[in-house]
Amino acid sequence: MEKYYSINDVSLMTGLTTRTLRNYLNMGLLTGEKGEDGAWRFTAEDLDTFFKEPYVKDSIRIKNESIVYDFLANRAKKGNRSCVIFDIPTTVVEANRLSTFFCEQMENVQDVNFKFGWDRGVARFIISGDEEQVEKIMKNYYDFKK
Repeated sequence: MEKYYSINDVSLMTGLTTRTLRNYLNMGLLTGEKGEDGAWRFTAEDLDTFFKEPYVKDSIRIKNESIVYDFLANRAKKGNRSCVIFDIPTTVVEANRLSTFFCEQMENVQDVNFKFGWDRGVARFIISGDEEQVEKIMKNYYDFKK
């Protein structure tokens, strides 16, 4: 069965607002289909094409970099904070499988940011936030990889 991503999943992965994603849909930069419930659904192939679009790649890169910049710039942190960046050379299918895993992880945490980018065969994941929550996600990721 093919995995579909919601517009909220794509927003979570990219850091782009759902409004921006709807604008990209109107511009034809993002393609998908509406389900019977009227909600947008996107396949891994839809997202692969979307992530390869130069205009979109720049937008996602800027959002990803802003998470790291904000983490470094914030000197008034209350509590321990972590920022994890990792690049994984992989196929688009595997990258989307991993992004699905991280989207599901984000449903169970608070005070954590997650971004995903795909470029030239490399998936980049950035997770930033409460140290314990980030550690929990990373532990789950390593268990998932086994």
